[in-house]
This record gives sequence, C-alpha cells and structure tokens, in this order.
Amino acid sequence: MDPVMLRRSSGVSLTKQIEQAIARQIEDGLLAPGVKLPSIRVFAQDHDVSRFTVADAYDRLAAHGYVVSRPGSGFFVAGRRDRPAAPATDGPAHREEVVWLIRRLLEAEQDTILAGGPWLPESWMEEASLRRVLRTLSNNEGAHLVGYGEPLGYRPLRALLAGTILPEIGVNPPEDQILLTCGASQALDLVIRSQLAPGDTVLVDDPGYYNLFGNLRLHGLRLLGVPRGPDGPDLDALEALAAAHAPKLYFTQSVLQNPTGQTLSQHAVFRVLQTAVRHGFRVVEDDIFSDMLPGSALRLAALDQLDRVIYVRSFSKTLSGSLRVGLVAAAPQVITQMTDTKMVTSITTSAFSEKLIYRLLTDGFYRKFVTRLQDRLADARHRVMAGFDRIGIVTEERGDAGMFLWGRFEGIDDSLPLAKRGLEQGVMLAPGAVFRPNLQQSPWLRFNVAVCDMPGVIDRLAALAGAYRADAA
Repeated sequence: MDPVMLRRSSGVSLTKQIEQAIARQIEDGLLAPGVKLPSIRVFAQDHDVSRFTVADAYDRLAAHGYVVSRPGSGFFVAGRRDRPAAPATDGPAHREEVVWLIRRLLEAEQDTILAGGPWLPESWMEEASLRRVLRTLSNNEGAHLVGYGEPLGYRPLRALLAGTILPEIGVNPPEDQILLTCGASQALDLVIRSQLAPGDTVLVDDPGYYNLFGNLRLHGLRLLGVPRGPDGPDLDALEALAAAHAPKLYFTQSVLQNPTGQTLSQHAVFRVLQTAVRHGFRVVEDDIFSDMLPGSALRLAALDQLDRVIYVRSFSKTLSGSLRVGLVAAAPQVITQMTDTKMVTSITTSAFSEKLIYRLLTDGFYRKFVTRLQDRLADARHRVMAGFDRIGIVTEERGDAGMFLWGRFEGIDDSLPLAKRGLEQGVMLAPGAVFRPNLQQSPWLRFNVAVCDMPGVIDRLAALAGAYRADAA
C-alpha cells in the first residue's frame, strides 16, 4: 500500500484523511481485492498517529464496504461486488461514527477517564457489604439456587416491592402486577416486543437514552423526538406530535433524566398524562435513577396508578451493573403479555439475583447505602459545578441530585469531534449527538459527576478543550 500523506493543519480530521486516501487507492485499483491492510499498530507507527485514529478509519472503511474485518487476522480489501457507493465526505456526523463511538464507550480501557460514563466508579460501591450478603445467601439457600425461577419473578421480592418500596413513591400495585426482569434493559425490551409491531410510531425524549433508540430501531419502529426542557418535555410539541402521528407509546424518564439530569415538574406530569389520554397512547416511565433522588417527586405512575403508565425500575445503577434485577409494574393485561414474552425469550430471570436483592432490601443495608450515595452525589455536584464554572463549561441543570450534568464547552458547537479527540487522549466523553433520536449535531455533553470529582479530571477536561480549540483555529 502506498504511504498516506496527512495534512495535520487541514480542517479535515486525520481519521477522515486516512479513510479517504485508502478508499481512493482501492477505487483506483492500487489495492486489489484480498490485499491485507497494514495492522493498526504498524500503520499508527508509520504515520505517527494514534491507534484510535487508525482503528476509526478502518472501521469506517469496513462500514462502507471497502474492507472486511477478519477477527484475529486483520482488515482485507473487499471484492468490488460487495462495495456500496462511496459515501459523502462532508456534512454532519455519519451514523457509523456514532456507532463507533458507542462501542468505544463500552470498551474503554481501564485507565481511561470515564468523564461521560454511565455508571458510578467502583470505589463508590460498597463491595464488602455485597459480599457479606452474598455469602449468607449462598450458605443458607445454596440448595435452592440452581433451579428456574417463577415466571413473574421471586414472590417475596414482588411482595416487598408491592407492599413497601413502590408505595413510598405513591405507586400501589398488587404483587401480580409486578414482573421482575434482568435489569431495565430487558424490561424495556419486553415492552417493545409485547406492545409494538414493526412500523409503529413511538415518541422518545430528545435528548434521551441512546441504547433505547437502538433497540427501537432494531424492531423496525419509527422514532419521533419530543424536545426536553428544564421542566420536562416540550408540552406543545408533545401535543402536536401525538395529534399528527398517533403514537403507540411515549418512552420518558420523569426523575433525573439521562442525560440531562432533569426532573419533571408536577405541571408537566399532569399535562403528559392528559395528552396520553386524549390521544390514546401509553407512557413508559423509566425510573432507574429513582434512588438517587432525595425527597419526593411526583411520578407519572403515581398519578395514573398504572392505567396508561408502564413503570420500569432497576437496582443496577445503585448497586452493581453485574447485579441485573429490574421490574415492570403495569396494568394486568400488559403484565400478562410481557410475562408471556419473557417466558418465550428467556424462560425466567435469575432467582439468585432476585433473592440477593431481597436480602439487601430487608437487612437495612440498601436504605443506608442509598442515603450515603445521595449525600455523596450532592457534595460532588457542588464541587464539579464550581470547577466547570472555572473552566468554561456551561451546565443546564444545577440541582443537588443525580449523577449526571448536561453541559457544553463555550465556543464548541459540535461535541462529537471533541469526544473523539478525548478518546485518543484517554478521556471518554459522551457527546450530545448519541443521545438524539436521529443523531443530530449537538454541542452538549453528558458528564458523570462522580468521575469528574476525581483529582485532576476537571483540569484534564480544560486541557482537552483548549487543545481542541487551538487545532480548530
């Protein structure tokens, strides 16, 4: 392969230059089908660029059909018949760029600073207490932990949720209207599989949860974004979209929304439900950050009492991402449909994990842990917001609760290239484009306050933004 000439002062990213240069060599016949490209390591060394940059360029070439990846062997030039038309080289972020970034977020190396990460640092988790309860459970019930669970999930846990946990937020379902799931992701997937069909229209928050967007598209659904503001969804936009498109469901988060950290006002809760009744759609309320909110907030499910609202919750965000137990509370016919779907797709969920959650909820550990977590997050938020003010990050939601801040660097209009630069320097940012239903350009970023509160992180963010601005000037 001929050397690639890179212009570092060009307005075109190094990744894009590498992609275009190799694509031209393939189109011109200089690289024949079956030829192996230099390894990522070798190309990076020969051209004095980072491995991330080369991996990105190779991934783009593969996405456009110029090369194929053979695990363990490398990248090879594809046959011409397999190659689609060449992509446009300009314009907003391409879909494959965002997919690439999501993959990098999930595969970040251990020493990467997860400034935009979706979970709490391991140092915040009380692993010793979890191990103690785990040992007790294994010793006392080891003989009962190898069979299948119940279709609805572990009955004592459902009874506890129905009698104590959910009534604390004003939701009062009987235990047979609660379905336990393998985390909130499975809960949302079961909602999609049981309540929707390909071609249906659904409403989602804009910005909102990118993994949900991907799942909805995977099932052939049409997504329409409802703009999100400081008090919740744009209610006029919600009304207009519902009137024009007859959606089946509206997926939203009412408390400490991901990525903005916003909580719905009571007025917004009332209006959302009024709109749902008027236009005949159900609301899926994703409340996975519920335990991070001190005090109270009106939930959609509390006002509606599970008539039109399908309520989703999880313990994974506060306890452990590996301990995947979630729940759905909904109307009887919805629970029946979802239970049937659950049995077809996964038979049952983990009785072991459900019993472990039950023990944590009943031995006093969880309430104490949640209180400490809320206090710790509030302290971290205050320090991080002060640091952001110092380095020129503008934040939209400045409340005391939750693990996310939604912010932007002054003078940077597109956060996606900045996030890609950050990965090359060992800093993982979460750009606003990945949180938008159609991946539209955004200056915003999601910040994890627990990570950003670590020593030196805010200064690393300032240095990253400064270097990016200097290169763009």
